[in-house]
Parts: sequence; C-alpha cells; structure tokens
Amino acid sequence: MPDGLLLGIDIGTASAKGVLVSPRGEVLAKVGRAHRTATPRPGWVEHDAEAVWWADFRALSRELLDAAAGRPLAGLAVSGIGPVLLPADAAGRPLRPAILYGVDTRATAEIAELTAELGADAILRRAGTPLSSQAVGPKWRWLARHEPDVAARAELFLMASSYLVHRLTGEYVLDHHSASQCDPMYDLRAAAWAQDWARRVAPTVTLPRLLWPTEVAGTVTAAAAAETGLPEGLPVTAGTVDAWAEAASVGVREPGDTMVMYGTTMFLVQVLTNPRPHPGLWTTRGVDPGTYSLAAGMATSGAVTDWLRGLVGGDFATLVAEAAEVPAGSRGLLMLPYFAGERTPLFDPDARGVVAGLTTGHGRAELYRAALEGIAYGVRHNLEVMRDAGGVAHRLVAVGGGVRGGLWTRIVSDVTGAEQQVPAETVGAALGDALLAAVAVGLDPDVAEWNPVRHTVIPDERGTAVYDEFYVRYRVLYPATADIAHFLAERQRDTPAQNPASSCHQSHQSPRGAPLRDAGEARAGGER
Repeated sequence: MPDGLLLGIDIGTASAKGVLVSPRGEVLAKVGRAHRTATPRPGWVEHDAEAVWWADFRALSRELLDAAAGRPLAGLAVSGIGPVLLPADAAGRPLRPAILYGVDTRATAEIAELTAELGADAILRRAGTPLSSQAVGPKWRWLARHEPDVAARAELFLMASSYLVHRLTGEYVLDHHSASQCDPMYDLRAAAWAQDWARRVAPTVTLPRLLWPTEVAGTVTAAAAAETGLPEGLPVTAGTVDAWAEAASVGVREPGDTMVMYGTTMFLVQVLTNPRPHPGLWTTRGVDPGTYSLAAGMATSGAVTDWLRGLVGGDFATLVAEAAEVPAGSRGLLMLPYFAGERTPLFDPDARGVVAGLTTGHGRAELYRAALEGIAYGVRHNLEVMRDAGGVAHRLVAVGGGVRGGLWTRIVSDVTGAEQQVPAETVGAALGDALLAAVAVGLDPDVAEWNPVRHTVIPDERGTAVYDEFYVRYRVLYPATADIAHFLAERQRDTPAQNPASSCHQSHQSPRGAPLRDAGEARAGGER
C-alpha cells in the first residue's frame, strides 16, 4: 500500500486551485491562480485549454512539488468545470477553445431540434435529464452546423479533467459521472455510451473509455514529467466534474447525503441509489459505482449579494452584521433571486429578479437579508423536487465561501427546517480530488479524519414558522409574475445594457496566471 503524499488540482471557471495532502488528510499546502474566461459573443463562454487549463496545471503542480520538499508522492487526481466540449484531433490537440457548461447558451436551437428528434420523454427515460444549455449533445450539433471544418476534423472530445489526464498519461478516458452529463450521449441505467444517439450528434468522434473517478487512468509519462516536474510513473485517476469532487471532500458519498454549496451560484448534489428522473433536475451517475446523484443549481446566489453590495455600498462583514439584526421575513420583503434567469427546477432563462413589498422604510439591511432568504427559499424548492425524484436528504453538508459568518447557513436551516453540518475544511474540489486519489491508489481514507464536522447549524423553530408562511407566497410569486418577467426579458434583448460589466452575467476577467490571495477560499458573493 502506498505511503506518500496526495495531489489534487481543480480547474474552475475563474481560477484553478490545488492542494497537497498527507495520507491522513492533513492539508500541507494550498495554491491557486486566477485565469480568464472568454466571452467572444453574447451567450458564448469559452476557455483556451492550453493557455488556461494546462498552463495553470503546470504552474500549480510545480508550486505543490516545492511544498512537498522532496517527500514521495502516492497519487494525483484532477477535476474541472463540466460538462464542457473540447473537440480535439487524434493526438488530443484542441481544435478550438472549449465550450463551457450551462453558462454557454449558444445551442438553443439545437436543444429544441434534438428534443423534437429524439422525444422529450425518451431522453428523460434514457439519459435522465432534459436537454438544456448544460447538455453536450446540442453543442456538438451547433459545432457541426456553424463550424463544420472543426467538427469534421474532430476525432476526440475532452473535458477539463480528461484533457489534463490525456496530457499527463496519454490515456483517452472519461469518468462515468462526467459522461452522464453528456446528454443525450450516455445511457444512465446501462452506465454506458448510448452509441446510436452519440453517433447522431458526433458521428466522427471516437468515444472515450469509461472509468469511475476512483480508478487509475494511467501514469505520468516522461514527456509530461518534463513539462510539469511531476515524477514519471505517478498514478493519475480518471478525474471528474468539480462539484462532485467537492461533494467527495466532505463525505457526500452515501445515499441521502446532500451537499449544499454556497458560492457565486448555489449548487446541490444528493446521492441516491434508485432515482426517478425529474424534468426539473439533473440526474447523473455518482462518483462511486452503483450510485446516482440528483443535482440542482440556482443561476445566482452569491452573485446577487455581490451585485447588491456594489449597489448599496459597504463591505460584506458590515452587511452581514446589519442583516443579522433584521428579523426573519426582512420586515415584509420577499425576493425572487432570479437575476440571471433560473436553472433548476424552473429551467427558465427569462425568469427575472423580483422584490415584493418594498417601501421607503426599507434599507440595505432588509434588502441584503431578503436576498439571503430568497436564495434559501430556492434551496427549499430544489430539495422538495429532489424528494419527488426519489431522494431523501438525510444529511446536509454546507460548503463554499458563503458558509463564513454563519448568517446565510442559519437562514437556510431555518427556511428548510433541516440541520446542516459545516466541515473544518472548505478547500473544495481540490481536497476531494486528493481523497479520490487516495482511494484509487489503495489507501482507505476516513473522511471523518480528513475533514471532520466543525459544527452543526440547528434550525430555530420560531424562524421556521415565519419562513413557512413566506415560502408559500414565494412559490406563488414566480408564476404570478412570469409573464411580466418574460416580457421584460425580451425588451432587455432588444435594448442591451450600456454597461455590460455591471451585469450578473459578466465574465471573470482576472489576469491569466495571477496568484490568488487565498487559494483555499472559494469566491462567494455573500459572506466571506
């Protein structure tokens, strides 16, 4: 059994992060670098795989090796944003920048077209999830239609994690979880490629070999060792999507475990063994063989509080302190936090933010608390839909930058009536990568030792009673205002904003390769 250090490196939308961890889970070093996300046209969001993913990986791996100070390494795992589409030639060389996950909305026509061809019910039964901007298949069809030369030359397709694995080992693989987000190209129940549907959307491509995230894909080659400084022969796992690696970092791997990730967006992952695919959720394969996961994602969360802070002034610590003095219900305010449309369970890109009950007597403290409460109502809505899809949230684990300060997590527990465990380490996906690497190389990591629960947030029955009344009205507010929101969204498209940089959709334009001030801290537009 190996007895060396573990490396975990994650490629995020706006930054990359890495950790060096002992076999007992002690975090020995944290590193990070910000990078650029390109938006060449409205609705397009892209990464340059060589200049972003590989450049960041090489820089972070060398920093972590310096921190290792010559101590032996046992394994490496990587994760990244997903699902994404990176078309490549037979040697794995990218043919264009990677088209990112659901934030890239270019394939709207292709989503409708493929849904009509295959049938919405058939897609839900076989792939587990309706086609949306999150799906890879429609983006393949967009590529064939708008960049036919690229599509014709594409022989491989890669994601952030599998691109790094290919560069490091020469192996062309993809993990089952990531593949299960390549709708409609993967058969969820069979845990295999849906060959007929895959050929329909990507006829020139050789599909990657499928592995689980806890399996070794290969070892670092001599060429990769020369570029990265990593030792030749180091085992590298298959990798996975970042949110699922983050869930693994806090022990969300058993049926009923649910991660609630507080960040720029709110994301939930729940593990289960027998899902009922629901049109309002993403149903995927889990990190471990035999498991599935239900995933839910709100289009904004911390992004709303970040926008609000810029609008009303003040720092987050002050706003949180002021909002904590406001009673539950924000003195009669109710907010729909759909400031960038909404993903699950509405899948409505034209939903819009609403603040109901506003008077001249309300100030920034009430608005800030109403934003946190509105996001919490969205969490409750998603948890209820997960229950309808066969999931039961036996245990909630809170992660991400928004757990700091305690107010936001307390509001979510009061709104949902559920306890939340807060772990000691909120490093995120990179720590989960290291844990998955430990499993892959034959160690038996104990999550309770790697990342113990620091404290548990207990709901206050008095707050829950207030929020129950508000939640009923929250559920009514969207259908009551949807027609108005859609009308306004159409007018917004007709008259684009004069200052796009002020939008919730703005790209992260940090200088590529700039070190992060605190590589272990997830950026969240809420509490820090």
